[in-house]
Amino acid sequence: MTTSIRAATLVAALLVAGDAAAQGMLLDFAADKVIKKYQSSSCDQLKALKGEPPSEKEKMAIDFLRDDAQARKAFIDKIAAPVLNKMFECGLIP
Repeated sequence: MTTSIRAATLVAALLVAGDAAAQGMLLDFAADKVIKKYQSSSCDQLKALKGEPPSEKEKMAIDFLRDDAQARKAFIDKIAAPVLNKMFECGLIP
């Protein structure tokens, strides 16, 4: 998992304690960080980060996104196109 995704998932973990408006703002912030990281990273940088294991806090954030379908949908809807396009360009997905 890349550093930006880790940062984004950490922010997503904070959503557990926030209200709906704060959750939306934090999700947008996290998604924007992921998008920016992918857009500014080279393919070699992304490939090097791909195999790093997630931290405990990142695992918690991932679990949060797994458990909250609405938050997960909002997060994925925002990052899907830019991240997957970069991954495709870098040969990280077929």
